[in-house]
Amino acid sequence: MPVKKDHLKLAVIGGGSSYTPELIEGLIKRHRELPVRDLYLVDIEAGKKKLEIIGDLARRMVAKAQAPINIHLTFDRREAIRDADFVTTQLRVGLLEARARDERIPLRHGCIGQETTGAGGFAKALRTIPVILDICRDMTELAPNAFLLNFTNPAGIVTEAVLKHTNVKSIGLCNLPIGTQMQVAKMMNISADRVQLEVTGINHLHWITRVLVDGEDVLKRFLAEQRDVKQPSNIPGVDWDLEFLRSLGAIPCAYHRYYYMKDAMLSEQLEALDTVGTRAEVVKKIEAELFALYSDPNLAAKPPQLEQRGGAYYSEAALNLMTAIHTNAHDLQVVNVQNNGALPCLPPTASIETLCLVDAQGAHPVHIDTPVQTHMRGLLQIVKAYEELTIRAAVQGDYRAALQALTIHPLVTSAQVAKRILDDILAENRDYLPAFFGAGGRK
Repeated sequence: MPVKKDHLKLAVIGGGSSYTPELIEGLIKRHRELPVRDLYLVDIEAGKKKLEIIGDLARRMVAKAQAPINIHLTFDRREAIRDADFVTTQLRVGLLEARARDERIPLRHGCIGQETTGAGGFAKALRTIPVILDICRDMTELAPNAFLLNFTNPAGIVTEAVLKHTNVKSIGLCNLPIGTQMQVAKMMNISADRVQLEVTGINHLHWITRVLVDGEDVLKRFLAEQRDVKQPSNIPGVDWDLEFLRSLGAIPCAYHRYYYMKDAMLSEQLEALDTVGTRAEVVKKIEAELFALYSDPNLAAKPPQLEQRGGAYYSEAALNLMTAIHTNAHDLQVVNVQNNGALPCLPPTASIETLCLVDAQGAHPVHIDTPVQTHMRGLLQIVKAYEELTIRAAVQGDYRAALQALTIHPLVTSAQVAKRILDDILAENRDYLPAFFGAGGRK
């Protein structure tokens, strides 16, 4: 077992993110059990202004709390990664302008345009996977014992790419499971530590198959009382048909709305397109307001307006995971890991989102007795096949794999539409896709 260290180094790739103040708040609260002494916030030159604003706010927060955390700002990723204990990735290749394109291209062809699901998520994965794998090469050289905690979306696809193509110790994170745990606790008027969720599926496509309160499964009562878990702020509020919801025998995650209610969600997006724009354009306005707040030299705390950004509990999930690894806690947490037979209906090398035991060695899937229902298995296998093809396309610049990936995705209407979307994605992301357009790629 690794020796427990007194001082830790954490590198945050994408440190100029608007989410970072939540991470700073959590590190301050936990600095005794998670002694991060050196926090490196890394970004690219294009994000210099935001990084400096975040860095100044972070230093004010640390000073106010008198926490022994040194804040380092850098554009040198390798400097940040060298000898790190943990590396977190919260980056967006192409910034919000690329996200806006990801959302608009599918809508142009009559398909849902969403950041992580469907054709929009596919485009983001093509840009992101090569960058993450490059970060992993730096980690292998400079911090071979570090853990990579990824919550860059699409988190499940990125996690699987890392697990298949590197030896880096990587765990994927999402705020949906912990957010649902918090909501269930609030709805039942109990503390969150009394709630444990059994999750079956993959990132942004999972079902809660048991809701344990003090060890007792209350899922049936939860469904019978027609309770619905609210969606995060980045997903349109289209209500479930409660009879359908109960027919699932489980609580679907918020992103299931895109699969189960395609027509309503597409209509919602098209209507928004003519009024407020895509979600990326809404986020641009929220970000501008947040960074105006962050720039206030009198601000030394995370502002409540950050919750509008749609990423509540991301940092809570990351810090829970880091703390459990550092303290060898043997905690139970829902994270993204390699399947290795935990979900028999998916390949052993697939990334799944499931309940894991977390100790100093990492996260280990817990055996789940609840059988995977037929309707779950069918949708999971199709979307997982799409994810496998997407990874192959991103790593190899494989046009045919990319075309097949989009064609089989449930949110893309036909092979002809898939080809038109793919060609638009490649044309509008050429600078970010060297595997497709470099030597030996599609030109």
